[in-house]
Amino acid sequence: MLLALPFGLAIGLSLGALGGGGAVVALPILVYVLGQDVHAATTESLAVVAAAALAGGAVRSSGSRVCWLQVALLAPAALIGTIVGTLAGEAVSDTVLLIGFVPVLLGAAALTWRRAGVGSDVERACPALDRRRTLIAGGAVGLLTGFFGVGGGFLIVPMLTLSMGFPLRRAIGTSLVLVGFVSLAGLGAHLTRGASVDAGVAAGMAVACAAGALAGARLSERLPQRALGHGFALLLGAAGLFILIEGALFGGPAGA
Repeated sequence: MLLALPFGLAIGLSLGALGGGGAVVALPILVYVLGQDVHAATTESLAVVAAAALAGGAVRSSGSRVCWLQVALLAPAALIGTIVGTLAGEAVSDTVLLIGFVPVLLGAAALTWRRAGVGSDVERACPALDRRRTLIAGGAVGLLTGFFGVGGGFLIVPMLTLSMGFPLRRAIGTSLVLVGFVSLAGLGAHLTRGASVDAGVAAGMAVACAAGALAGARLSERLPQRALGHGFALLLGAAGLFILIEGALFGGPAGA
């Protein structure tokens, strides 16, 4: 459990600062560093990210960085996608789940790198609501959340900035609120389906992650978003390549 604390803190810092990416790092850490079973790790990662996202979202909301109209459409669409993704995830093996996670990580790295170059005009208001695009985005985020046990913020922030015209800081705030909701829904779906977790590891990592998210949300107002985004994109890419190489050369983690 003690080993989970520094990792949780680091994940929370990145999630609070960038609005996403927490679970795509939490899952490999839970599996490869903390030795958790893959399916248990997908459930635990949702608990960890939910705690961090809600903490970071509270900070962003107090600073009027959340576009609530978009959240109202994204959330129910994501909930439906989460249920479908959870059922689909149960139908595949641990190895397939991990290998399938690699392109998700690499795609997230590419999107995050690209998004880091988008200007962060904090004065611009929320964009006009595009109902069709918003519903599609919510469904996609929910599907990934249920299937892989990821919160979806790594996908929704680039989607909000690049495709929907959000200012970066408002995209981060909106993402955190949505990630908190979706992660809680995904966690409930996993537990309802009988998923098992290591309560000590999950609780310790969640508390540390929430503390890191509070700090990250405040620090991101001062630190250059471009540098943060590029650094995190490299981290995501490295995690994806590690899983791919480890699986190809050593057959994946024990128990997979």
